[in-house]
Amino acid sequence: MPEFCGIELDHPVINASGTYDAIAARRIFGDALLADFPFSAFVSKTITPEPRAGNAPRRIWETPAGMINSIGLPNKGLDGFLAEDLPQLAQLPVPLIVSVMATNREEFSRLVREVGERDEVAALELNVSCPNVHSGLIVGEQPTETEALLEALRPLTEKPLIVKLTPNVANPEAVAVAAEEGGADAVSLINTLKASAIDPATGEPAIAAGHGGLSGPAVRPIALQQLRAVRAAVELPLVGMGGIASGADALEFLASGAAVVAVGTESFRDPRAGARIANDLETAVSRSPSRVEALHLE
Repeated sequence: MPEFCGIELDHPVINASGTYDAIAARRIFGDALLADFPFSAFVSKTITPEPRAGNAPRRIWETPAGMINSIGLPNKGLDGFLAEDLPQLAQLPVPLIVSVMATNREEFSRLVREVGERDEVAALELNVSCPNVHSGLIVGEQPTETEALLEALRPLTEKPLIVKLTPNVANPEAVAVAAEEGGADAVSLINTLKASAIDPATGEPAIAAGHGGLSGPAVRPIALQQLRAVRAAVELPLVGMGGIASGADALEFLASGAAVVAVGTESFRDPRAGARIANDLETAVSRSPSRVEALHLE
């Protein structure tokens, strides 16, 4: 049984934040979802201090071997999440990881302090892709900003802190090192790649915001390269993600140094993708017994 940041998991497949709505899924599938949940831990949609409506449509555009999205983090804000969503997510049969994002250390501190004190929460993921309003710098693109943020947040909770890295930098391993030195317990990668597309019917941008983030199988080779680079730079456990659509894909990430893998875009096509990939992964490692011990999947 795999273990991640002290959290025991039934298998090494979790979801990527914002790609699976467990509350909506339970409305559709009922309690059958609880009896056969597709992931070994659930990562919430990112929450922000105040409610957000998200970006104007069109917000999703399909591409060859992937998709571009510019959803804009719609959420109920911290208070709405704690009052309305957390009680429902706490009923899931797996550990809960809550993703949080803010634009300054004070707001990040409020999120980490209030979410971290809840017994229902096993860990927090720090989405560091927003500009720091004090410095104007993207926290997750600047090692010094990342380290300073972790140093401010680390004393606020004993829960594991997972830093979600952006792939849109020359050296993500430098940011990972900064996260480790600041006190992070793990890092996850990759987030989406900056991308845009043109609607051939109109000649206008296919995404209303003009651009978005590319995900899906097209980004998998990039994700694997960055995962290997980060694995060589830090001792922290890694969550690997980026275009995982099969057990064979997941095995590539585990062989490249991930402790667990996260499924994102594939869940839009197949809501049961997490369970299917976990089952395929078990079959794949059973055919290669020598890899089981090395990957800590026994």
